[in-house]
Amino acid sequence: MKRVFCLSVAVLCFLLVSVEFSQAQAVSKPIKVEIRKVGNTYQFIRGGEPYFVKGAGGTGYLDRLASYGGNSIRTWGSNNGQRVLDSAAKHGLTVLMGLSVTAERHNFDYNDTAAVRKQFDRIKAEVIKYKDHPALLAWGIGNELNLQYTNPKVWDAVNDIVKMIHEVDPNHPAGTILAGINQKEVDYIKQVSPDMDFLGINIYGDLASLPQKVQNVGWKGAYMVTEWGPTGHWESLQTEWKMPIEETSSEKASVYKRRYEYSIERDKNQCLGSYVFLWGQKQERTPTWYGLFTEKGEESEVMDAMEYLWSGKWPANRAPHIYSFQLDGKKASDNIYLKPGGSYKVFASVNDPDKNTTLNYRYELLPEPTEVGEGGDYEARPSSIANTFTANNGNGMITLRSPDKEGAYRLFVYATDGQNKVATANIPFYVKK
Repeated sequence: MKRVFCLSVAVLCFLLVSVEFSQAQAVSKPIKVEIRKVGNTYQFIRGGEPYFVKGAGGTGYLDRLASYGGNSIRTWGSNNGQRVLDSAAKHGLTVLMGLSVTAERHNFDYNDTAAVRKQFDRIKAEVIKYKDHPALLAWGIGNELNLQYTNPKVWDAVNDIVKMIHEVDPNHPAGTILAGINQKEVDYIKQVSPDMDFLGINIYGDLASLPQKVQNVGWKGAYMVTEWGPTGHWESLQTEWKMPIEETSSEKASVYKRRYEYSIERDKNQCLGSYVFLWGQKQERTPTWYGLFTEKGEESEVMDAMEYLWSGKWPANRAPHIYSFQLDGKKASDNIYLKPGGSYKVFASVNDPDKNTTLNYRYELLPEPTEVGEGGDYEARPSSIANTFTANNGNGMITLRSPDKEGAYRLFVYATDGQNKVATANIPFYVKK
């Protein structure tokens, strides 16, 4: 009897292991993706069906991305690749998997054949490791390798990676990601890498003109907008002391919607879709410039606009709209100079579409960052300056005590509706005796 019982247990264990193994095999089975030209139109064909990318750059809040109508995420490298791919699959999303190629501006010498080979071998191992995951959409080779570079051999290295991917992974396209698009890089890429499946283009203020730029430089193939968002800090208005002026969350919402409709939705011939930046939060000139979320995970009107662009529907609860943010009766573009230790009135004019909502306001005072990154490189968030904000009426009006130390500062306001929606704005100012 014991033998029969042990045999039954053994058979059961074998069956369970077989089921688990079969499931693991199913999980690792790739879904074939190709870029196909149908008439004059390039399309992703995934699993035999057309696939237009409605994506975001980042790996957090994937449940929200899926529920708002998004379908894909982009990474900048393959760190935690298995976790990212599994999480994406769980939410029905795909992944443009980044392959980290070191930029020349980060002190990489593309004349050093040994270093180039070592990088190639590392990337090949990453491709082999993740190529069969069903959530994988395509490979993004490097990020903005054309930023501040001088050695065109970087594109030879990229071409070697493209050829390798085509050899070891026949199921997924590969492309490189540029900062903007210009004639020099396009000509060289066309010359040395004719098998490139697509170009990824990071572009901000000039997004509306991108379809025409693509035509002007003679790129006839497919492309994706791999980063887009607000007006970039390098292309925005500046104060007299050379600090960039950030759009309010409401101004950004209008910009996102208008630029997307004018470019990404219009160019259905060559554009495969896009990845909005950033599906998360980061410090880059300010803590609010690029993130679609605040550090607390709140969402502004920009998110409302993205949900509409992806799904065709506005959310039931709309974010507050900020009409004006003033310091000492002046707006952000007015080159505001304050005296040390002075008292100055602050006013935020904010409206919530839900008329019964009471808005809550919080303020933060930061010094301007003194060490900043380029091309999205790491940048430390400045520490808040302790300040006694005196509320005048609790309705967006306070009194600010200016810092005693001379220098450049920035005042932030966050107006929240208690339902995770927020309006944001900031004003740069300079304390001068």
